[in-house]
Amino acid sequence: MRNALGLLLATVVAALAITGVWYWLSKPNPANAAAQSAAAKPSESAPPPDRVAAKASKDAPKDDVEITGTLPSKTAAASSALALPKSTCANPDALGISRTVVVDTTGGPGFGLDHFKQFDFLADREVVLTFDDGPWPVNTPAVLKALADECTTGIFFSIGKHATYHPEILRQVLAAGHTVGVHTWSHANLNGKKMTDEAAKEELEKGFSAVKFALGTNPAPFFRFPQLQHRPSAVAYLGSRNVAMFSCDVDSFDFRSKDPDQVVNTVMTGLDKKGKGIILMHDFQKNTALALPTLLRRLKAGGYKVVAMKAKGTLDTLPEYDAMVGQDPKLPTTMTNARPISSVIQTVSQ
Repeated sequence: MRNALGLLLATVVAALAITGVWYWLSKPNPANAAAQSAAAKPSESAPPPDRVAAKASKDAPKDDVEITGTLPSKTAAASSALALPKSTCANPDALGISRTVVVDTTGGPGFGLDHFKQFDFLADREVVLTFDDGPWPVNTPAVLKALADECTTGIFFSIGKHATYHPEILRQVLAAGHTVGVHTWSHANLNGKKMTDEAAKEELEKGFSAVKFALGTNPAPFFRFPQLQHRPSAVAYLGSRNVAMFSCDVDSFDFRSKDPDQVVNTVMTGLDKKGKGIILMHDFQKNTALALPTLLRRLKAGGYKVVAMKAKGTLDTLPEYDAMVGQDPKLPTTMTNARPISSVIQTVSQ
């Protein structure tokens, strides 16, 4: 009897214990509930990772290294690639542009191995297209069309006087995405026997101001000496003005050519010998304008690739020479030639 009662009592106690444990485990735990709520609503408990990163970046000590970009994830890179605009080139077999380089012109670096040996930056079968002496009616627009048809680019070294004669053409050059440099005011030989340092400086600075006047904005700090005559004092002066100087590797001698074919053959012969280089041509010359479509196709067929050269900054002209250009009585309507035609002539009846 006693054994039966003891067994019954033990059973009751065990049942009560099991009931208590079940109740405790099933009861909501405030700590667990808070953790679950925080996981369900991250925006209410902590800033998103990008805000944390931004704050960390803001609070971190700064140094002199400029960060130009970060390495995106594969997903982000794919999204970025999809967002890039499609090429506007209508020619699927165009010569195009293989790469673009940006030039820091501090100190006046020189390019073109005929005169400057330090910066040999072109790889095999890379070329830079350059054009001197423009802008000029008919010829410069024809050169622009040939370049546009092949979706490629060049550097135009403008004569200051020509820029004031035909500012609308030079603005077309800039609008098409080409780089505009300077080729003196009047194409004078700066290394001539009668040329003084002061006269050479005026040729340089007046040329800079004239091109700025025509463009309505500062030109690139790129310069080429007429006849490739490098006056030592002028070289030093351009260095002080942080203007890059250009010679060439392949001269087209287009001013001597009897026809367009001779221009093409001269350039291709020079390139086949040197394998690469800065090509000197003149958008002032009719034969160059006529030869360029064929030349660009020959470059593509020969495996040559065009490198675009852009300046890191622009050339700040000097006010006294800006005024000199603006007040020159020998120039045709100098003070008004930058105005759009619609502001000068309007049809009032027809």
